[in-house]
Amino acid sequence: MTTSSSGIPPSPSSQDRHDDDSTGAETVSVVVAAHDDDRWPFIVKALEAARQQIPPPLEVILAVDHNPALAQRARTEIAGVTTVENDDVKGASATRNAGVEISSGDIVVFLDDDQAPLRADWIASLCRHFGDAQVLGVGGGLVPDWPDNRRPQWFPGEFDWVVSTSYIGMPETVAPIRNVWGGNTAIRRRVFLSVGGFRSGFGKVGQVSRPEDTDLCLRVQQAYPSGVWLYDPDAEVSHLVPPQRSTRKFFVKRCWQEGRGKAALVRLVGSDGIESERDYTTKVLPRGVLRELRRALHHREVAALERCAAIIIGLGVTCAGWVAEMMVAAILGLR
Repeated sequence: MTTSSSGIPPSPSSQDRHDDDSTGAETVSVVVAAHDDDRWPFIVKALEAARQQIPPPLEVILAVDHNPALAQRARTEIAGVTTVENDDVKGASATRNAGVEISSGDIVVFLDDDQAPLRADWIASLCRHFGDAQVLGVGGGLVPDWPDNRRPQWFPGEFDWVVSTSYIGMPETVAPIRNVWGGNTAIRRRVFLSVGGFRSGFGKVGQVSRPEDTDLCLRVQQAYPSGVWLYDPDAEVSHLVPPQRSTRKFFVKRCWQEGRGKAALVRLVGSDGIESERDYTTKVLPRGVLRELRRALHHREVAALERCAAIIIGLGVTCAGWVAEMMVAAILGLR
């Protein structure tokens, strides 16, 4: 197989394409993963927003995770969308893979069923970067859609990843990044398929959450070491935050899962799985603690003390989750 100078296999018609198109003259398939009947209004919103992009994508695919009734409803009530069912193991990873398998675009854009683009040129904003042959994939900004549009005062911005949105510490302009999110991500289809897609069974399955997006990005980077992942904060989508996910209980639970998930990831891909976390824990979080302490002292702001405590507790619980996962792995003899 021939490759480009970046090591990325070219598509058959790459030489016939021109850079003056906002999407690099490449076709785009949008894959929306869904599993829950209760999210029906949000599923419809996500699909319609994807279809109404300017310019529109080649196709919009709804991938349904082990829910035949939801898949049938989509086929009956939603026009202009192709519905496919995941017949592999349950979870977001295999469900997204099922969507990609039937897609035909040069670029695949992932959108979750609880996300909604904030711009009519959202796809164009993500895909404009593929004019550079070294770009493997692009992730966009995620804005939390808090219940009643009210962010909890105790919730620190450094931990917005708890609700799967962009957080303090991420780039504020277009920049290379180690990994992007599972939703609001564009990737070259041939690159995605060449590494086997998302790792089935590893990711969001029931109450378990593992970083399938980080795993994918690292495997892609290992396969194409001269390539690059980009983060474009302006290619924004909103991400619904249900009331139960804006509580302290969920905050602690999610931090615990993140610690365990990152430990499991390191067993799969090595220490590259936590390279970004080192800067985050040694630079970003200490700055956040100092910022909130200054606010508490200078402005007598009680909520600042709560945010400071949340940063410390979040870090501690995440580390505890990491240790617990490593201990379990050692006991079971896992690698």
